[in-house]
Amino acid sequence: MARGTVHIIGAGLAGLSAATLLAERGWPVHLHEAAPQAGGRCRSYVDPTLDTTIDNGNHLILSGNQAALAYLQRIGARDRLSGPDRSIFDFVDLENGERWRLEPSPGRLPLWIFDKTRRVPGTRWTDYLGLLRLQFARDGATIGDVLSCRGLIYDRLWRPLLLAALNIEPPSASARLAGAVIRQTLARGGDACRPLTARGGLSSAFVEPALAFLNGLGARVQFGSRLRSLSFDADRADCLIFADDRLSLGADDHVILAVPGLAASQLLPGLTVPVEHCAIVNGHFRIAPPTSLPPILGVIGGEAEWIFAFSDHISTTTSGADRLLDMPREELASKLWQDIQAATGLDAAMPSWQIVKERRATFAALPAEEKRRPPARTKWSNILLAGDYTATGLPATIEGAIRSGVVAADMVRQHSGHPSAMAAYSQGSVST
Repeated sequence: MARGTVHIIGAGLAGLSAATLLAERGWPVHLHEAAPQAGGRCRSYVDPTLDTTIDNGNHLILSGNQAALAYLQRIGARDRLSGPDRSIFDFVDLENGERWRLEPSPGRLPLWIFDKTRRVPGTRWTDYLGLLRLQFARDGATIGDVLSCRGLIYDRLWRPLLLAALNIEPPSASARLAGAVIRQTLARGGDACRPLTARGGLSSAFVEPALAFLNGLGARVQFGSRLRSLSFDADRADCLIFADDRLSLGADDHVILAVPGLAASQLLPGLTVPVEHCAIVNGHFRIAPPTSLPPILGVIGGEAEWIFAFSDHISTTTSGADRLLDMPREELASKLWQDIQAATGLDAAMPSWQIVKERRATFAALPAEEKRRPPARTKWSNILLAGDYTATGLPATIEGAIRSGVVAADMVRQHSGHPSAMAAYSQGSVST
Protein backbone atom coordinates (compact mmCIF):
# COMPACT_ATOMS: atom_id res chain seq x y z
CA MET A 1 0.00 0.00 0.00
CA ALA A 2 1.40 3.40 -0.97
CA ARG A 3 1.97 5.81 1.85
CA GLY A 4 1.19 9.34 0.86
CA THR A 5 1.41 12.30 3.21
CA VAL A 6 -1.23 12.60 5.90
CA HIS A 7 -2.16 16.25 6.39
CA ILE A 8 -3.61 16.74 9.86
CA ILE A 9 -5.45 20.01 10.34
CA GLY A 10 -5.41 21.03 13.99
CA ALA A 11 -2.88 20.32 16.75
CA GLY A 12 -5.26 19.83 19.64
CA LEU A 13 -5.28 16.46 21.38
CA ALA A 14 -7.26 14.79 18.59
CA GLY A 15 -4.75 15.95 15.98
CA LEU A 16 -1.74 15.12 18.15
CA SER A 17 -3.19 11.68 18.85
CA ALA A 18 -3.59 10.91 15.16
CA ALA A 19 -0.24 12.47 14.23
CA THR A 20 1.83 10.61 16.80
CA LEU A 21 0.24 7.25 16.00
CA LEU A 22 0.69 7.66 12.26
CA ALA A 23 4.25 8.94 12.58
CA GLU A 24 5.09 5.98 14.80
CA ARG A 25 3.74 3.68 12.08
CA GLY A 26 5.97 5.28 9.47
CA TRP A 27 3.51 7.56 7.68
CA PRO A 28 4.71 10.96 6.44
CA VAL A 29 2.84 13.46 8.63
CA HIS A 30 2.31 17.19 8.06
CA LEU A 31 0.54 18.79 11.04
CA HIS A 32 -1.02 22.22 10.40
CA GLU A 33 -2.11 24.44 13.30
CA ALA A 34 -3.68 27.89 12.93
CA ALA A 35 -2.59 29.08 16.38
CA PRO A 36 1.02 29.81 17.37
CA GLN A 37 1.00 26.83 19.76
CA ALA A 38 -0.37 23.31 20.00
CA GLY A 39 -2.82 21.87 22.51
CA GLY A 40 -6.10 23.56 21.63
CA ARG A 41 -8.32 23.51 24.72
CA CYS A 42 -5.80 21.36 26.60
CA ARG A 43 -2.71 23.45 27.17
CA SER A 44 -0.80 25.53 29.69
CA TYR A 45 0.41 29.11 29.53
CA VAL A 46 2.05 31.72 31.74
CA ASP A 47 -0.63 34.07 33.00
CA PRO A 48 0.81 37.60 33.42
CA THR A 49 -1.65 38.53 36.16
CA LEU A 50 -0.70 35.56 38.31
CA ASP A 51 2.91 35.38 37.12
CA THR A 52 2.71 31.61 37.04
CA THR A 53 1.83 28.77 34.67
CA ILE A 54 -1.81 27.70 34.64
CA ASP A 55 -3.91 25.40 32.47
CA ASN A 56 -6.62 26.90 30.30
CA GLY A 57 -8.92 24.33 31.90
CA ASN A 58 -8.62 21.91 34.79
CA HIS A 59 -8.77 18.38 33.39
CA LEU A 60 -8.92 15.13 35.30
CA ILE A 61 -7.79 11.80 33.90
CA LEU A 62 -8.97 8.53 35.42
CA SER A 63 -6.87 5.38 35.42
CA GLY A 64 -9.56 3.73 33.29
CA ASN A 65 -9.02 6.19 30.42
CA GLN A 66 -7.21 3.69 28.24
CA ALA A 67 -6.78 5.80 25.11
CA ALA A 68 -5.34 8.74 27.06
CA LEU A 69 -2.87 6.56 28.95
CA ALA A 70 -1.82 4.74 25.77
CA TYR A 71 -1.19 8.13 24.12
CA LEU A 72 1.00 9.26 27.04
CA GLN A 73 2.86 5.96 26.97
CA ARG A 74 3.46 6.38 23.23
CA ILE A 75 5.00 9.85 23.60
CA GLY A 76 7.00 8.91 26.70
CA ALA A 77 5.02 11.02 29.16
CA ARG A 78 3.11 8.48 31.25
CA ASP A 79 5.16 9.45 34.31
CA ARG A 80 4.00 13.07 34.05
CA LEU A 81 0.64 12.18 35.58
CA SER A 82 0.45 11.81 39.32
CA GLY A 83 -2.21 10.73 41.75
CA PRO A 84 -2.99 8.42 44.64
CA ASP A 85 -2.18 4.72 44.46
CA ARG A 86 -5.84 3.91 45.04
CA SER A 87 -9.20 5.39 44.10
CA ILE A 88 -10.10 8.18 46.53
CA PHE A 89 -12.31 11.24 46.11
CA ASP A 90 -12.63 13.83 48.87
CA PHE A 91 -15.78 15.94 49.24
CA VAL A 92 -17.04 18.78 51.42
CA ASP A 93 -20.60 20.08 51.82
CA LEU A 94 -20.42 23.84 52.30
CA GLU A 95 -23.93 24.03 53.73
CA ASN A 96 -23.16 21.97 56.83
CA GLY A 97 -19.38 21.57 56.73
CA GLU A 98 -19.56 17.78 56.49
CA ARG A 99 -16.62 16.04 54.85
CA TRP A 100 -16.23 12.54 53.51
CA ARG A 101 -14.08 10.37 51.30
CA LEU A 102 -15.42 8.12 48.57
CA GLU A 103 -13.17 5.09 48.18
CA PRO A 104 -14.24 2.48 45.58
CA SER A 105 -12.67 -0.91 46.16
CA PRO A 106 -10.31 -2.49 43.61
CA GLY A 107 -11.79 -4.93 41.12
CA ARG A 108 -15.21 -5.16 39.55
CA LEU A 109 -17.01 -6.43 42.67
CA PRO A 110 -18.27 -3.22 44.38
CA LEU A 111 -17.58 -4.28 47.96
CA TRP A 112 -17.12 -0.66 48.96
CA ILE A 113 -20.82 0.13 48.80
CA PHE A 114 -21.35 -2.20 51.77
CA ASP A 115 -18.86 -0.23 53.91
CA LYS A 116 -20.40 2.97 55.24
CA THR A 117 -16.94 4.46 55.85
CA ARG A 118 -16.18 4.32 52.11
CA ARG A 119 -19.45 5.61 50.68
CA VAL A 120 -21.39 8.87 50.90
CA PRO A 121 -22.56 9.54 54.49
CA GLY A 122 -26.24 8.87 55.03
CA THR A 123 -26.60 6.57 52.00
CA ARG A 124 -27.43 2.86 51.90
CA TRP A 125 -25.82 0.27 49.67
CA THR A 126 -29.08 -0.13 47.78
CA ASP A 127 -28.89 3.55 46.72
CA TYR A 128 -25.99 2.68 44.41
CA LEU A 129 -27.84 0.06 42.40
CA GLY A 130 -29.77 2.68 40.42
CA LEU A 131 -26.60 3.47 38.49
CA LEU A 132 -26.84 0.08 36.78
CA ARG A 133 -29.80 1.32 34.76
CA LEU A 134 -27.61 3.88 32.97
CA GLN A 135 -25.57 1.09 31.42
CA PHE A 136 -28.63 -0.30 29.65
CA ALA A 137 -30.37 2.94 28.70
CA ARG A 138 -32.28 3.03 25.42
CA ASP A 139 -31.22 5.29 22.61
CA GLY A 140 -32.56 8.81 23.11
CA ALA A 141 -33.16 8.44 26.85
CA THR A 142 -32.03 11.12 29.28
CA ILE A 143 -30.48 10.48 32.66
CA GLY A 144 -33.68 11.80 34.20
CA ASP A 145 -35.61 9.07 32.35
CA VAL A 146 -33.69 6.25 34.01
CA LEU A 147 -32.22 7.63 37.24
CA SER A 148 -33.83 9.53 40.09
CA CYS A 149 -32.30 13.01 40.03
CA ARG A 150 -33.08 13.95 43.61
CA GLY A 151 -32.14 12.82 47.07
CA LEU A 152 -28.93 12.49 49.03
CA ILE A 153 -27.09 10.10 46.70
CA TYR A 154 -27.86 12.29 43.69
CA ASP A 155 -26.91 15.58 45.34
CA ARG A 156 -23.70 14.28 46.86
CA LEU A 157 -22.43 11.87 44.23
CA TRP A 158 -24.29 11.29 40.96
CA ARG A 159 -24.80 14.96 40.15
CA PRO A 160 -21.19 16.13 40.77
CA LEU A 161 -19.67 13.15 38.96
CA LEU A 162 -22.03 13.17 35.98
CA LEU A 163 -21.97 16.96 35.66
CA ALA A 164 -18.17 16.90 35.58
CA ALA A 165 -18.15 14.17 32.93
CA LEU A 166 -20.94 15.51 30.71
CA ASN A 167 -20.68 19.29 31.35
CA ILE A 168 -24.45 19.67 31.52
CA GLU A 169 -27.04 19.26 34.25
CA PRO A 170 -27.61 15.48 34.39
CA PRO A 171 -31.43 15.25 34.19
CA SER A 172 -31.48 16.37 30.53
CA ALA A 173 -28.21 14.72 29.50
CA SER A 174 -27.83 11.61 27.37
CA ALA A 175 -28.14 8.44 29.44
CA ARG A 176 -26.17 6.56 26.79
CA LEU A 177 -23.16 8.86 27.22
CA ALA A 178 -23.42 8.64 30.99
CA GLY A 179 -23.55 4.86 30.75
CA ALA A 180 -20.41 4.85 28.59
CA VAL A 181 -18.55 6.83 31.26
CA ILE A 182 -19.73 4.47 34.01
CA ARG A 183 -18.73 1.37 32.03
CA GLN A 184 -15.23 2.75 31.53
CA THR A 185 -14.72 3.72 35.17
CA LEU A 186 -16.94 2.84 38.14
CA ALA A 187 -18.24 -0.40 36.61
CA ARG A 188 -14.65 -1.61 36.33
CA GLY A 189 -13.93 -0.91 39.98
CA GLY A 190 -11.56 1.32 41.87
CA ASP A 191 -8.57 0.27 39.76
CA ALA A 192 -10.14 2.21 36.86
CA CYS A 193 -11.09 5.25 38.97
CA ARG A 194 -7.81 6.56 40.34
CA PRO A 195 -7.78 10.34 39.72
CA LEU A 196 -4.68 11.50 37.84
CA THR A 197 -3.58 15.05 37.09
CA ALA A 198 -0.74 16.62 35.14
CA ARG A 199 1.03 18.20 38.06
CA GLY A 200 3.45 20.11 35.81
CA GLY A 201 0.60 21.39 33.66
CA LEU A 202 -1.31 19.99 30.71
CA SER A 203 1.26 21.07 28.14
CA SER A 204 4.09 19.36 30.00
CA ALA A 205 2.27 16.02 29.83
CA PHE A 206 0.11 16.05 26.71
CA VAL A 207 1.60 18.59 24.30
CA GLU A 208 5.34 19.20 24.61
CA PRO A 209 6.31 15.50 24.65
CA ALA A 210 4.09 14.90 21.62
CA LEU A 211 5.80 17.65 19.64
CA ALA A 212 9.21 16.29 20.62
CA PHE A 213 8.05 12.80 19.61
CA LEU A 214 6.90 14.05 16.19
CA ASN A 215 10.11 16.00 15.66
CA GLY A 216 12.15 12.91 16.44
CA LEU A 217 10.26 10.95 13.77
CA GLY A 218 10.68 13.63 11.12
CA ALA A 219 7.07 14.84 11.05
CA ARG A 220 6.50 18.39 9.89
CA VAL A 221 4.67 20.68 12.33
CA GLN A 222 3.61 24.05 10.99
CA PHE A 223 2.09 26.77 13.20
CA GLY A 224 0.21 29.84 11.95
CA SER A 225 -1.18 27.67 9.17
CA ARG A 226 -4.92 28.23 8.95
CA LEU A 227 -6.89 26.18 6.44
CA ARG A 228 -9.30 28.47 4.59
CA SER A 229 -10.98 25.95 2.30
CA LEU A 230 -10.59 22.78 0.29
CA SER A 231 -11.23 22.09 -3.36
CA PHE A 232 -12.80 18.82 -4.46
CA ASP A 233 -12.65 16.58 -7.49
CA ALA A 234 -15.48 14.05 -7.55
CA ASP A 235 -15.35 12.07 -4.29
CA ARG A 236 -12.04 13.39 -2.98
CA ALA A 237 -10.28 16.58 -1.95
CA ASP A 238 -7.55 17.61 -4.36
CA CYS A 239 -6.21 20.82 -2.79
CA LEU A 240 -5.78 22.43 0.63
CA ILE A 241 -6.07 26.20 0.50
CA PHE A 242 -4.38 28.10 3.31
CA ALA A 243 -4.19 31.82 3.91
CA ASP A 244 -0.87 32.10 2.09
CA ASP A 245 -0.36 28.74 0.42
CA ARG A 246 -2.02 26.04 -1.67
CA LEU A 247 -1.12 22.37 -1.33
CA SER A 248 -2.15 19.92 -4.01
CA LEU A 249 -3.02 16.48 -2.71
CA GLY A 250 -1.51 13.43 -4.34
CA ALA A 251 -3.47 10.29 -5.12
CA ASP A 252 -2.25 8.61 -1.91
CA ASP A 253 -2.50 11.62 0.40
CA HIS A 254 -5.03 11.83 3.22
CA VAL A 255 -6.51 14.66 5.27
CA ILE A 256 -7.61 14.42 8.89
CA LEU A 257 -9.68 17.42 9.95
CA ALA A 258 -9.02 17.67 13.69
CA VAL A 259 -10.69 21.05 14.16
CA PRO A 260 -13.78 22.01 16.22
CA GLY A 261 -17.09 20.86 14.83
CA LEU A 262 -18.24 24.28 13.67
CA ALA A 263 -15.00 24.83 11.76
CA ALA A 264 -15.28 21.39 10.17
CA SER A 265 -18.85 22.12 9.03
CA GLN A 266 -17.66 25.32 7.36
CA LEU A 267 -14.97 23.42 5.47
CA LEU A 268 -17.04 20.41 4.41
CA PRO A 269 -20.35 21.12 2.66
CA GLY A 270 -23.32 19.36 4.23
CA LEU A 271 -21.51 18.08 7.32
CA THR A 272 -23.83 17.72 10.32
CA VAL A 273 -22.28 18.53 13.72
CA PRO A 274 -23.58 19.40 17.20
CA VAL A 275 -24.81 22.97 17.38
CA GLU A 276 -25.52 23.44 21.10
CA HIS A 277 -22.62 23.94 23.50
CA CYS A 278 -22.06 24.34 27.22
CA ALA A 279 -19.60 26.49 29.12
CA ILE A 280 -16.95 25.75 31.73
CA VAL A 281 -15.59 28.38 34.10
CA ASN A 282 -12.23 28.08 35.85
CA GLY A 283 -10.91 30.30 38.61
CA HIS A 284 -7.21 30.56 39.46
CA PHE A 285 -5.86 32.12 42.69
CA ARG A 286 -2.16 32.80 43.31
CA ILE A 287 -1.71 31.36 46.78
CA ALA A 288 0.00 28.25 48.10
CA PRO A 289 -2.63 25.72 49.17
CA PRO A 290 -2.74 24.56 52.79
CA THR A 291 -1.08 21.18 53.34
CA SER A 292 -4.42 19.73 54.42
CA LEU A 293 -6.01 20.38 51.01
CA PRO A 294 -6.12 17.21 48.88
CA PRO A 295 -5.05 17.48 45.22
CA ILE A 296 -8.72 17.40 44.18
CA LEU A 297 -11.69 18.29 46.37
CA GLY A 298 -15.33 17.97 45.33
CA VAL A 299 -17.53 20.81 46.58
CA ILE A 300 -21.25 20.51 47.27
CA GLY A 301 -23.32 23.69 47.59
CA GLY A 302 -20.93 26.24 46.08
CA GLU A 303 -20.30 27.97 42.79
CA ALA A 304 -16.98 26.13 42.74
CA GLU A 305 -17.64 22.44 42.09
CA TRP A 306 -14.06 21.14 42.18
CA ILE A 307 -10.98 22.62 43.83
CA PHE A 308 -7.52 21.71 42.55
CA ALA A 309 -4.39 22.24 44.65
CA PHE A 310 -1.17 23.08 42.79
CA SER A 311 2.20 23.99 44.23
CA ASP A 312 1.76 27.76 43.97
CA HIS A 313 -1.93 28.29 43.23
CA ILE A 314 -5.44 26.99 43.80
CA SER A 315 -7.87 26.51 40.92
CA THR A 316 -11.59 25.85 40.72
CA THR A 317 -13.79 24.36 38.02
CA THR A 318 -17.51 24.85 37.43
CA SER A 319 -19.17 22.76 34.72
CA GLY A 320 -22.38 23.52 32.86
CA ALA A 321 -21.53 27.11 33.72
CA ASP A 322 -23.62 29.11 31.24
CA ARG A 323 -25.34 30.84 34.17
CA LEU A 324 -21.99 32.36 35.18
CA LEU A 325 -20.93 33.77 31.83
CA ASP A 326 -22.51 37.19 32.30
CA MET A 327 -21.55 37.57 35.96
CA PRO A 328 -18.93 40.33 36.42
CA ARG A 329 -15.50 38.81 36.76
CA GLU A 330 -14.77 40.47 40.11
CA GLU A 331 -18.04 39.20 41.58
CA LEU A 332 -17.42 35.71 40.27
CA ALA A 333 -13.86 35.65 41.62
CA SER A 334 -15.15 36.76 45.03
CA LYS A 335 -17.74 33.97 45.12
CA LEU A 336 -15.21 31.33 44.13
CA TRP A 337 -12.71 32.60 46.69
CA GLN A 338 -15.38 32.43 49.41
CA ASP A 339 -15.98 28.80 48.46
CA ILE A 340 -12.24 28.10 48.68
CA GLN A 341 -12.10 29.72 52.10
CA ALA A 342 -15.06 27.72 53.36
CA ALA A 343 -13.64 24.48 51.97
CA THR A 344 -10.03 24.96 53.12
CA GLY A 345 -10.17 27.19 56.19
CA LEU A 346 -8.00 29.85 54.57
CA ASP A 347 -8.67 33.27 56.11
CA ALA A 348 -6.37 35.30 53.87
CA ALA A 349 -7.60 38.16 51.72
CA MET A 350 -8.33 37.24 48.13
CA PRO A 351 -4.97 36.99 46.31
CA SER A 352 -4.25 37.72 42.66
CA TRP A 353 -6.78 35.89 40.56
CA GLN A 354 -7.75 35.00 37.01
CA ILE A 355 -11.09 33.86 35.61
CA VAL A 356 -11.16 31.79 32.41
CA LYS A 357 -14.55 31.39 30.74
CA GLU A 358 -14.85 28.81 27.95
CA ARG A 359 -18.21 29.61 26.35
CA ARG A 360 -18.14 26.69 23.92
CA ALA A 361 -16.15 24.28 26.04
CA THR A 362 -18.02 21.14 24.93
CA PHE A 363 -20.98 20.16 22.80
CA ALA A 364 -24.15 19.83 24.87
CA ALA A 365 -24.44 16.17 25.84
CA LEU A 366 -28.13 15.97 24.96
CA PRO A 367 -29.68 13.00 23.14
CA ALA A 368 -30.54 15.22 20.18
CA GLU A 369 -26.99 16.58 19.96
CA GLU A 370 -25.52 13.10 20.33
CA LYS A 371 -27.36 12.13 17.13
CA ARG A 372 -25.70 15.02 15.29
CA ARG A 373 -22.17 13.76 15.97
CA PRO A 374 -20.57 12.63 12.70
CA PRO A 375 -18.48 9.47 12.27
CA ALA A 376 -14.81 9.70 11.42
CA ARG A 377 -15.44 8.75 7.81
CA THR A 378 -16.82 11.38 5.43
CA LYS A 379 -18.30 11.14 1.95
CA TRP A 380 -14.90 12.18 0.55
CA SER A 381 -12.60 9.19 0.20
CA ASN A 382 -9.46 10.92 1.46
CA ILE A 383 -10.93 13.05 4.27
CA LEU A 384 -11.44 11.87 7.86
CA LEU A 385 -12.64 13.65 10.97
CA ALA A 386 -11.21 13.70 14.48
CA GLY A 387 -12.32 15.61 17.54
CA ASP A 388 -14.25 15.13 20.75
CA TYR A 389 -17.43 16.20 18.94
CA THR A 390 -17.32 13.17 16.62
CA ALA A 391 -19.14 9.92 17.34
CA THR A 392 -16.68 8.48 19.84
CA GLY A 393 -19.35 7.06 22.12
CA LEU A 394 -18.03 9.28 24.93
CA PRO A 395 -18.75 12.84 26.07
CA ALA A 396 -16.43 15.67 25.04
CA THR A 397 -13.44 14.70 27.15
CA ILE A 398 -9.69 14.23 26.79
CA GLU A 399 -10.34 10.51 26.44
CA GLY A 400 -12.86 11.11 23.66
CA ALA A 401 -10.56 13.48 21.78
CA ILE A 402 -7.62 11.09 21.90
CA ARG A 403 -9.83 8.15 20.96
CA SER A 404 -11.06 10.03 17.89
CA GLY A 405 -7.49 10.54 16.72
CA VAL A 406 -6.79 6.82 17.07
CA VAL A 407 -9.87 5.98 15.01
CA ALA A 408 -8.88 8.38 12.22
CA ALA A 409 -5.30 7.06 12.19
CA ASP A 410 -6.52 3.47 11.96
CA MET A 411 -8.77 4.39 9.04
CA VAL A 412 -5.82 5.90 7.21
CA ARG A 413 -3.91 2.69 7.78
CA GLN A 414 -6.78 0.61 6.44
CA HIS A 415 -6.88 3.00 3.48
CA SER A 416 -10.44 1.91 2.67
CA GLY A 417 -11.74 4.04 5.55
CA HIS A 418 -14.29 1.34 6.37
CA PRO A 419 -16.78 2.57 9.02
CA SER A 420 -16.39 -0.66 11.00
CA ALA A 421 -13.21 0.80 12.45
CA MET A 422 -15.26 3.00 14.77
CA ALA A 423 -17.36 0.10 15.97
CA ALA A 424 -14.27 -2.04 16.44
CA TYR A 425 -12.55 0.60 18.50
CA SER A 426 -15.61 1.10 20.71
CA GLN A 427 -15.34 -2.63 21.50
CA GLY A 428 -11.67 -2.26 22.34
CA SER A 429 -10.32 -4.19 19.34
CA VAL A 430 -8.57 -1.38 17.49
CA SER A 431 -4.97 -0.93 18.56
CA THR A 432 -3.86 2.11 20.55
